[in-house]
Amino acid sequence: MSALFNFQSLLLVILLLICTSTYVRALFPSLIDRNKTGFLGIFFMSARIGERLSPYVSLACMAMACTILMQ
Repeated sequence: MSALFNFQSLLLVILLLICTSTYVRALFPSLIDRNKTGFLGIFFMSARIGERLSPYVSLACMAMACTILMQ
């Protein structure tokens, strides 16, 4: 089943996008910061969400890991 039709898989993809964008921005800030608008602006916005809401994102990652392990 595609990640678009399965809600748990969609949440997993979104969490991975946020975590990856935040990590890449920490290593190479100019790579993410130059594309603030358009399609590639999704990565900039994801990095901002990961930076500002990091405790909640980490809790969501742990909760997702527990649900995947329990299946």
